[in-house]
Amino acid sequence: MAALGALVKKVWSVRRVLVLLCAPLALVPVLLSLPPKEGRCLYVILLMALYWCTEALPLAVTALLPIVLFPFLGILPSSKVCPQYFLDTNFLFLSGLIMASAIEEWNLHRRIALRVLMLVGVQPARLILGMMLTTSFLSMWLSNTASTAMMLPIANAILKSLFGEKNTSKDMNRENEENQASLQQNKLYTVPTEMQFLASTEDKDLTEEKEVTSDALSDLKKEEEYKANIWKGFLISIPYAASIGGTATLTGTAPNLILLGQLKSYFPECDVVNFGSWFMFAFPLMLIFLLMGWLWISILYGGINLRFAEQAIFFFFCIFAIMLFSRDPKFIPGWASLFAPGFISDAVTGITIVIILFFFPSEKPSFRWWFDLKAPNTEMQPLLTWRKAQETVPWNIILLLGGGFAMAKGCEESGLSVWIGGRLHPLEGVPPPVAVILVTIVIALFTEFASNTATIIIFLPVLAELAIRLKVNPLYLMIPGTIGCSYAFMLPVSTPPNSIAFSSGHLMVKDMAKTGLLMNVMGVLLLSLAMNTWAKSIFQLGTFPAWANIHVENATTPLTAVENVTLSALNKI
Repeated sequence: MAALGALVKKVWSVRRVLVLLCAPLALVPVLLSLPPKEGRCLYVILLMALYWCTEALPLAVTALLPIVLFPFLGILPSSKVCPQYFLDTNFLFLSGLIMASAIEEWNLHRRIALRVLMLVGVQPARLILGMMLTTSFLSMWLSNTASTAMMLPIANAILKSLFGEKNTSKDMNRENEENQASLQQNKLYTVPTEMQFLASTEDKDLTEEKEVTSDALSDLKKEEEYKANIWKGFLISIPYAASIGGTATLTGTAPNLILLGQLKSYFPECDVVNFGSWFMFAFPLMLIFLLMGWLWISILYGGINLRFAEQAIFFFFCIFAIMLFSRDPKFIPGWASLFAPGFISDAVTGITIVIILFFFPSEKPSFRWWFDLKAPNTEMQPLLTWRKAQETVPWNIILLLGGGFAMAKGCEESGLSVWIGGRLHPLEGVPPPVAVILVTIVIALFTEFASNTATIIIFLPVLAELAIRLKVNPLYLMIPGTIGCSYAFMLPVSTPPNSIAFSSGHLMVKDMAKTGLLMNVMGVLLLSLAMNTWAKSIFQLGTFPAWANIHVENATTPLTAVENVTLSALNKI
């Protein structure tokens, strides 16, 4: 096995080297088949997409390629590329990551999970619902991967306390015989285990002694199968809930933030999408999908006093959420209206709160210390230290976001997005509701094999141009495309949460594929329903907005200059 493992590692290393060396050469025809600037930009995008999908380089390192390639290839000067890595959206996401680090430091997520589980009880279906609600709530604020990694140990502990370790039938039979002999010797009554209690449908006479027969062995086998299904249901529900919950807030998952950043890049006048409006649209969708997913999984598989630090983290967490919701809710003036227009954003709110975490004390201050000369002069520990933030915050995500924004900026400046729009004529006759379903299906299938971040970075510019060609609100296609990236349920490699749950050893690929297929279908249909009902009033999807007209005018200006060149290149193709 060790030799086989070493061989696999060598083959993987060789594969990565081949991709790194051959991909730039294989994409050279792209440079020759398109107009110069558009071709160079598409070359960089395809190269980054290939590196992201194969992970030939670390994702964050691949995200840095525009800093090198865009200036060298004459696509964008470095003065325009580098600022894309530190946009307002990046700092909003950073504030969410640091807040998650503080929650994890003081185990507030464990307290929330235990409280929910105390409320729902020990019946398996209700426990699964409690785990899914808790995981989805955490995933609204933490990364999907972190939420899954936090909740799986809690789920395993609950399952072990209810059912014990997973024993084979022989071990269970031997244990049952030994227990029966001991009980008979001491003249004690038998007591059913939790597993027997949950599986039984009628009261049993505890004084009755039974011999181990073929019927008993059959019952034990059924109990084992029931127990295995409960384990599968628990473990598979957590990554699914994390993926669903991340869609409810703008900071819940990277594709949502990339949508916000690219909207600001393509349509600077668009102010419809913010934290409050997104939550009003996505939270009901998340709840409906979560409940339907819980029903499907259930059918298929069968007050605590807080410490001072926990109270403080919970308080700042609530303030963090409330300030984000109330900054500019659209239906009433938000608190940002007290300041100069355009100066306050969600990133300002997030960074303000997380800065407080670095100096707010983790223990209740004692005024006696000032008057007690013998009191020890110990250093105060804040709620969050910079060392802890360095260790737990995934800084590579910031670079990954920046790479996506730089890619979008390159598409816009090079004219590649206009060229792509010119190739979308065959889709102009498709009815918009059908386009929404097709877009969601294509992206949901694509993201089963590629990271959701890479998927949305690649597809958003195409969807923006397609919407303009269809003369519909760009949000009508870009929002379902963004959320569809989070609907990856069928394969262990689809998302890190799926991989974490699969690595527990209790799930098989066919379990995830069987469960995830219907989850994908439900997600596509529910998303289509949401986009054609309440999303229309929230995002004003019934009209073609003025901010999209401005983009059309800006796009057609450079198009007239390169129109003949582009058409001649298309004729050659």
